[in-house]
Amino acid sequence: MVKEKYMEKANVLIEALPYIQRFNRKIIVIKYGGSAMIDDELKMHVIEDAVLLKLVGFKPVIVHGGGNEISAWMRKTGIEPQFINGLRVTDADTLEIAEMVLGKVNSDLVTMAQQLGVRACGISGKDGRLLTVKRAKPGMKDIGFVGEVTEVDTKIITDLLNDDFLPIIYPIGMDKHGQSYNINGDHAAAEIAKALKADKLAYLTDAPGVCTDPDDPESFISELFVEEAEKLIDEGVITGGMIPKVRNCFRSIEGGVNRVHILNGGIPHCLLLEIFTDRGVGTVIMKDGVKYYNRERSE
Repeated sequence: MVKEKYMEKANVLIEALPYIQRFNRKIIVIKYGGSAMIDDELKMHVIEDAVLLKLVGFKPVIVHGGGNEISAWMRKTGIEPQFINGLRVTDADTLEIAEMVLGKVNSDLVTMAQQLGVRACGISGKDGRLLTVKRAKPGMKDIGFVGEVTEVDTKIITDLLNDDFLPIIYPIGMDKHGQSYNINGDHAAAEIAKALKADKLAYLTDAPGVCTDPDDPESFISELFVEEAEKLIDEGVITGGMIPKVRNCFRSIEGGVNRVHILNGGIPHCLLLEIFTDRGVGTVIMKDGVKYYNRERSE
């Protein structure tokens, strides 16, 4: 019995070995958001995962949101949050709150990472002109200071990676005239992953992945090619808020990212379970023709 317990632990490490070998020195962009950001224990698990990925040879880059915290602070000041097509309506007061809250969240994440023994650096999309934007107008509607990324200058990120830092980024960018804009975190992460030619982009969400039955978390599809995912949208299997997330996956893949993962951030250590195990715990979407290393294909 004791031997079996130790063998089980050893097998976990053996299973992780080929993934560590295959993705060593590869960039992985982690979009951190959802309810995992408001649970301190889950927050620590996510940062622990990113730190471990870094220590075994990956090059993680974290892009985080903070929507729940922004909404809470807006209500404290008497502003009721409004959304159009999933984007926050952002006037000047809301932008000020968003930048303040995201900066605080960023500082907390940097502190947690450094307490675990790695050097981390928090930046916004304005630093080094990382994210240049234009005013977003979804459906030709003006929703205020919400930015659509037009250009990504990755120099500040690559400099940090080359100096062995863990970059932690919050999605506030500037237009060419120096005006600040709030940016949807999923959109910012996709554009950064494309510009870095990241091997992986991982979205931590409140969903288990792409499911054949939205009411059954166990029905998630482990592996999809872009063409298959597009068909699931057409057939109404992928619906609601999962559609824009999956379309961000498509844009990332078209821009050169090999694999995009959609994970439930509420599962402790979901990043490690997804990346270092054969079946994973979420959905990976890949460009047609890319083979996933050792991953069991679910039908």
